[in-house]
Amino acid sequence: MRKEVIADYFKGLQDSICRGIEAVDGGSRFKEDLWKRKEGGGGRSRVIVNGNILEKAGVNFSAVFGPLHPKMVKSLAIKEEVDFFASGVSIVMHPINPWVPIIHMNVRYFELSNGEHWFGGGIDLTPHIIIPEQAKWFHEQIKAVCDRFDKSYYPKYKTWADDYFFNTHREETRGIGGIFFDYVKSKTLEEKLANFEFVKAVGEAFVPIYSHLMQENAIRPFGEKEKAFQLLRRGRYVEFNLVHDRGTKFGLETNGRTESILMSLPPMASWDYMHDYSDYPLGLETQKLLVKGVDWI
Repeated sequence: MRKEVIADYFKGLQDSICRGIEAVDGGSRFKEDLWKRKEGGGGRSRVIVNGNILEKAGVNFSAVFGPLHPKMVKSLAIKEEVDFFASGVSIVMHPINPWVPIIHMNVRYFELSNGEHWFGGGIDLTPHIIIPEQAKWFHEQIKAVCDRFDKSYYPKYKTWADDYFFNTHREETRGIGGIFFDYVKSKTLEEKLANFEFVKAVGEAFVPIYSHLMQENAIRPFGEKEKAFQLLRRGRYVEFNLVHDRGTKFGLETNGRTESILMSLPPMASWDYMHDYSDYPLGLETQKLLVKGVDWI
């Protein structure tokens, strides 16, 4: 299976996700920014702002190639000089209504000229205010996708997500997690095709899952306390992405496209010194649930 086939699929996935999200939002459309990477390749960044439901959201596609950056050479412990090819779709959505959660998804493929190749990705949810029955529903949808391929995937990749999406400096999870996987390598073509099918299933689950959460929550009334808590939770999201997220850090350190990398940040966020959660009991309940290992199902 050629890498161009995988990249073409990711490009089509970006198209279908943008169409699906535009239809549900109903108030704005994605604007496309085509860009090229001087070392090789490029991408399409698409951002929607000031919609009916979404305040800011991005769906990025990229397919880039060239000599492997020294930092990547070191992290992969590669001895010889190699070129790389990488392609994928990355999504982050920030809603207007505090009851609608932030969502992130990424699916990607990486290939080296020495023959090594692997898939990675995941999907996770960051509610501003956790609604336990919706957290349960979200994890049920993700588990159903995983179970179609291997019943070991969900528990394994859920644990990986809990460990990865964790603000160590706060000792709290970014949200309610989901699944995260990386360096999924293939020894045979059959295995590679199976891994690709799993990655496709994760990507194609995005619109049905988030459409439901958008429609379910965008009609909920909210006031100043909910909005203030949303901005506080967005601040924690920013902290994770800038301090801990490997993709963000690697992109910025290796001459990546800054605008596309920082697309994940919300338009507004806040930081309250020594925040008093007792002022908003629902916020306090959410804070108590930001721990690893919660069995949402």
